[in-house]
Amino acid sequence: MKELAPIALFVYNRPTETAGLLESLKKNKLSKDSLLFIFSDAPRSPDQEENVKETRAIINELSGFKNIEIFQSRENKGLAHSVIAGVSKIIERYGRIIVLEDDLVLANDFLEYMNDALDLYEKNDSIWTVTGYGPPINIGEDYKSDVYLSYRGCSWGWGTWKDRWEKHDWYLSDYNQFISNPNLIKKFKKGGNDLLEMLKLQKIGKLDSWAIRSCYSQSKEDMYTVYPVKSKLQNIGFGESSTHCTSSGSKYKTELYENKIILTNDLDLNNDIIYEFKKYYDLDLIGKIGYFLKKNNLYKFFRWTKSYLRK
Repeated sequence: MKELAPIALFVYNRPTETAGLLESLKKNKLSKDSLLFIFSDAPRSPDQEENVKETRAIINELSGFKNIEIFQSRENKGLAHSVIAGVSKIIERYGRIIVLEDDLVLANDFLEYMNDALDLYEKNDSIWTVTGYGPPINIGEDYKSDVYLSYRGCSWGWGTWKDRWEKHDWYLSDYNQFISNPNLIKKFKKGGNDLLEMLKLQKIGKLDSWAIRSCYSQSKEDMYTVYPVKSKLQNIGFGESSTHCTSSGSKYKTELYENKIILTNDLDLNNDIIYEFKKYYDLDLIGKIGYFLKKNNLYKFFRWTKSYLRK
């Protein structure tokens, strides 16, 4: 194994979740030999000041890593800007990176799996990113590998390399050509038809997401993400405190897999898995309505009405 990849952690206003993530991260045997960089965003509004303060108290008391460097923003940057700027800063220095957000719980060998994957797939120019999240899709019994390829990247516990990161088109520079080309749209939706709806919202300023722009860039480059069949992390960040996802998140719940994953570079796209993966992320009727409401500036009113009726 090469030198361990640095870890970039992005936190905001969830002290309880941040503490849980750090507890699970410290249980990884490679944590004590890993560099940890923590980016803490400033409050967006006065009602978030106390939570941000509590979160910063937790990270400033942290130990158990080879070195910890903390960046505390004085102004609210938002998650997208924080991730793009933070990852760029670290990956420029080290050439590779593992990225975490504050709403994850990790298996105790997550770092081992991620570092092994970053080592193995670094020279594979078809791989865009690697991730520790394994969505609960139907994997056929005939599929024998512990990992598989997908057209879609994942923002939950992922890693990449400098040369891939530099290929991102953060400005969606050729969006007009893309949106008028049915073949490019069809290819993009192979990772789930929700991708196109998120990209449209991003383009018109109704969404600010680094992740959808990364998925768009990945599709442009014809590259894949490596997923584990059994997940090395859980996301517990759904609900009202979430930046973009306010549902219960029950669809995305997974069990933590604590046994070693055997990696292989001999991977091909599996049509059955691609079908199940796409079906998992494709929008149902409620999802389509949600994107319609967001596009037409009705989503906040819908959420307020729902909250009012619950009282």
